[in-house]
Amino acid sequence: MKILISADMEGATGVTWPADVLPGTPQWERCRRLFTSDVSAAVAGFLDGGADEVLINEAHWTMRNLLLEELDDRAQMLTGRHKSLSMVEGVQHGDVDGVAFVGYHTGAGTEGVLAHTYLANSITGVWVNGARASEGRLNALVAAEYGVPVVLVTGDDKTCEDAGDYAPDARSVAVKDYVSRYAAVCRTPARTAADIRAAAREAAVLAVRHEPARGVPFTVELEFDAEHLVGAASVVPGVERSGERRVAYTSPTMYEGIRCFKAVTTVVSAAVEEQYG
Repeated sequence: MKILISADMEGATGVTWPADVLPGTPQWERCRRLFTSDVSAAVAGFLDGGADEVLINEAHWTMRNLLLEELDDRAQMLTGRHKSLSMVEGVQHGDVDGVAFVGYHTGAGTEGVLAHTYLANSITGVWVNGARASEGRLNALVAAEYGVPVVLVTGDDKTCEDAGDYAPDARSVAVKDYVSRYAAVCRTPARTAADIRAAAREAAVLAVRHEPARGVPFTVELEFDAEHLVGAASVVPGVERSGERRVAYTSPTMYEGIRCFKAVTTVVSAAVEEQYG
């Protein structure tokens, strides 16, 4: 059994505001250890549950945040940027039986600690085939095309509610309770590590590949906080205006859909001006 852990940071234990996750800040240095603790707990739990191999894919910002020297040494870590499938890189090789979303968060425009989708700001909503989509939903749709189920999700309580919609069979662990986008009631790392390890152990039994999802085209719509970003996004082939602050595109597979999404967010982030956005 091989497990892929997609590790994001906004949903980690103790994380509540931007300085906690912005590389180079003192708070980020502190929270890297909390983040690493969550991931190590998941590794230990999956191995407790019978997994033979765990690969961690760094999925936050520069994708160089976890402390390798403090991780459970039975795991391996894929770190760094410019990966074909970004947050779920590694799911496409046919040897992954289950994927875990550790440290995840809710999507842009919804309730949740540090809620966003790919970009910290600028995007105010994402929908796939009419359903509001967080990074969790987007990545789960990609994994499904390779027959890989989502078996564990950790983050705040709103993230766990979101996961109940796109991965209803997955185990979930709330490491904190949402108060506002920049505030939460947090559990201690000792408690969250124990909770994550126990949930991962239970989730291991769910790591069974199924038939890959096929044949459903995906229409992805994005809403921005400024109209000029529509013009910027529309330079990506296939992306068209769908409203005053919205664009949409349709892809035959979610593999292509997520790659187009990456292109759109890259172009849009380059079009944002300081202060006015």
